[in-house]
Amino acid sequence: MPDIAKRFPQNPLLSPSHLKPSQQGLHIACLLNPGVFRYEGKTWLLVRVAERPEQTEVHVSFPILTDTGETKIMEIALNDADLIATDARVVRYKGVDYLTTLSHLRLLCSDDGVNFHEPEGYKYLYGSGPLQTFGIEDCRVTTIEGKFYLTFTAVSDSGVGVGMRTTTDWKTFESHGMILPPHNKDVAIFEEKINGKYYALHRPSSVDIGGNYIWLAESPDGVHWGNHKCIVKTREGMWDRARVGGGCSPIKTEKGWLEIYHGANFEHQYCLGAFLLDLNDPSKVIARTQDPIMIPSEPYELTGFFGHVVFTNGHIVEDDGDTITMYYGAADEHVCGAHLSIKEIFTALGV
Repeated sequence: MPDIAKRFPQNPLLSPSHLKPSQQGLHIACLLNPGVFRYEGKTWLLVRVAERPEQTEVHVSFPILTDTGETKIMEIALNDADLIATDARVVRYKGVDYLTTLSHLRLLCSDDGVNFHEPEGYKYLYGSGPLQTFGIEDCRVTTIEGKFYLTFTAVSDSGVGVGMRTTTDWKTFESHGMILPPHNKDVAIFEEKINGKYYALHRPSSVDIGGNYIWLAESPDGVHWGNHKCIVKTREGMWDRARVGGGCSPIKTEKGWLEIYHGANFEHQYCLGAFLLDLNDPSKVIARTQDPIMIPSEPYELTGFFGHVVFTNGHIVEDDGDTITMYYGAADEHVCGAHLSIKEIFTALGV
């Protein structure tokens, strides 16, 4: 089945040149997949902004946060025998992995869902404390009973886990620390309780036994999670054979909870697919697409900071009940938009 995403003709909607760096001495290397929500009649994006110093021919340099929240620049000679710098996203130095960029989150809003700007009076969201010194990334936003739950990847030299903050006004935030320890990411909380419990998708990882699979967890309060179940695995020989991870909150439909997820092969090419979960027992997978519903194909998806990538963790379901307005990261550099039809996704699922 061919790609069924209808990309915005205005893509890319946001590129690094559209925003200003957070401080002198850094430049924005890439904008990545935003969390998405509606608030005060507008469409809002919580965009991941990744920054680093300008690079030279003799050094690799990258920022990290100290435990007190100050930005420190590390600079390493490219001919240093202890440096491994073959990946655009990660360098390894003296046995320790570092990110080549430092990410924070920024709020942008739009009246039409296409033209976005940074409103006044809203602060940037930065990493805080020893478990977020390499930044915070890839935030999903879930709205439950008037409260916004922000789940994001928290990165430090201790590992990659999941942090959470909540807010009702986007001006003040309550931090809930690390709700799932390393190695974990891609947490998306369902936007309503099921049988009195909160549910969330997440993606623990194993380098030995197991793999990069999608799991389901439940919670009595939205903070403490347990009864974990593995529900979606990679598939040998297919487009999602290397890793899979959830997008944003599953969409409640008459046929089940519809989830758009990402999958990658061993060449690190990322596509999007979908699966359907039972309404009353979301640990039961009803259907899953055989082929991707979105494949990197446009120039801005094929070439960038890290090419051949489409990756989403944010969308809005329009009032017609069928149209999904999805915002996604392209080539780990741009923020783009596309429309998907729930009916067309059902056809791809065979339901």
